[in-house]
Amino acid sequence: MRYAVIGASGRMGRAIVRLGSARVGVTLVAAVGADELGQDAGLLAGVGPLGVAVERSLDAIVRAKPDVVIDFATPAATLEAAPILAAAGIRIVSGTTGLGDEHKRSLADAARQVAVLWEPNMSMGVHVLGRLVEQAVRALGPAYDIEIVETHHRMKVDAPGGTAMLLAQKAKAARAGATDFVYGREGKPGARKASEIAVLALRGGDVIGDHTVHLMGVGERLELTHRATHRDVFADGALRAAEWLATKPAGTYALSDILG
Repeated sequence: MRYAVIGASGRMGRAIVRLGSARVGVTLVAAVGADELGQDAGLLAGVGPLGVAVERSLDAIVRAKPDVVIDFATPAATLEAAPILAAAGIRIVSGTTGLGDEHKRSLADAARQVAVLWEPNMSMGVHVLGRLVEQAVRALGPAYDIEIVETHHRMKVDAPGGTAMLLAQKAKAARAGATDFVYGREGKPGARKASEIAVLALRGGDVIGDHTVHLMGVGERLELTHRATHRDVFADGALRAAEWLATKPAGTYALSDILG
């Protein structure tokens, strides 16, 4: 697989380059970033020179013609890149978070021309958690209230995060009548409504990402938790997704397709 990275000078981009350099048959051919321009992407990642300099323009990717681009940048960068990559016939794996409707529409438009996989969390464990949440919500029924708590480092810019909302959507799909997302409580909001799914965000320190889904009934509660202890889990998931996507036709894909 020949791949390129958007966001190569960031933490996730560097992790992808570092882990990618150790995978057999995987070759970095282009790197785009906002910082460290002209620097070798391999040196930035701590694995020695790879002969691929970080460039600002997406033209570097179009010239290199990779099989797949792995995008861990900003929503604005994703919005700009999607139509350019699609027109060039380059598949897209994106883990950029904080995407709004406009950004998601851009990726959906690109999927008409190339294979596109977007996930707000590239951890395989999180997606197994999502399946468990669906099963548990269905099995326990409406007598159990659904509350989701997510914790991230103090530098995270969006709240709630994409993973928490992914889990909330899984719970909503499994519970008829659960229609209202609640993002905080104060004052006297009154008794909790059966239609609520609460999504609460904690921020502090250097927490990479913890997510707990509380299913609370009378006399008992079930807690389903995923904790990320190293960012490499997301980089590894993105590379696994890229290898899987590299031969797929145009369309929209998800990590759940890889898990089968």
